[in-house]
Amino acid sequence: MTVASGRRRAALRAFTRGYLSHRAGMAGLVVLAVALLVAVLAPLLVPASALSVVDAGGPILAPPGSGGLLGTDENGRSVLALTLVGTRVSLVVGIAATVLSVLLGSLVGMLAAHFGRVVSAVLMVVTDFFLVLPSLVLAIVLSTVLERGLLTIVLAIGVTSWASTARLVRAQTLAVEARPYIERATVLGGGHAHLLGKHVVPAVAPLVLANTTLTVGSAIIAESTLSFLGLGAPGSVSWGAMLRSAVESGAITAGAWWYLLPPGLAIVAVVLGFTLCGRALEVQLNPALAARR
Repeated sequence: MTVASGRRRAALRAFTRGYLSHRAGMAGLVVLAVALLVAVLAPLLVPASALSVVDAGGPILAPPGSGGLLGTDENGRSVLALTLVGTRVSLVVGIAATVLSVLLGSLVGMLAAHFGRVVSAVLMVVTDFFLVLPSLVLAIVLSTVLERGLLTIVLAIGVTSWASTARLVRAQTLAVEARPYIERATVLGGGHAHLLGKHVVPAVAPLVLANTTLTVGSAIIAESTLSFLGLGAPGSVSWGAMLRSAVESGAITAGAWWYLLPPGLAIVAVVLGFTLCGRALEVQLNPALAARR
């Protein structure tokens, strides 16, 4: 075992111990683990007939108890079944859109910081354009123009929410490239690919990871908002689509709170879980934050 690999393993063990001691971070991790387990097992827990409007045989807008554990919707379907199945769409779209957003933002940020001058000026103008305009409004426009579907939602959220990540990565890249070992690597003949891949990416990756967990929550909220506005994938069950159906079916005026609370609380729980995990990662990766605990 080399000295470098030994240091990496020691750092990983210290990081793991620190994260395990962070109670809020562990609580968020448990919430996300449960949500992921539900998303994976949803097809086994909920048969396809339970989601069919034609096959639904339950009473309409029945309260919990007489209509099942969490009641029924306007078509007699189980709200619990809809909530469990909606976990898949919300998590998949949220995570996929975040990956696209983080990759695009990291690429723009590193290129702008590394090459500077004209490249930086052009990329930062584009970044500022996306920062000034509300990302949700741009996502609504893209979802309206493009063909409706899950891929469209992922593109709409990912393409419009990368600017803040680009600014963050650019600042971190500038700090990394100001260090002496970067200058030494440049003098020794290191090219752009070597500097970025060997030195910049490993130094920026922890910050990007922490930012990613925080971005997923925003992406899930954006997906729920688009679905609530009727811009989601047709025929798919998501938490935002459930809230839209509850409003359109008159569940609010009918006092059917059991139709609104499960998807709403699910959104809050998952977003809170990602936020707690992100804050815990920030504390572990930034010693200054750990000292303030």
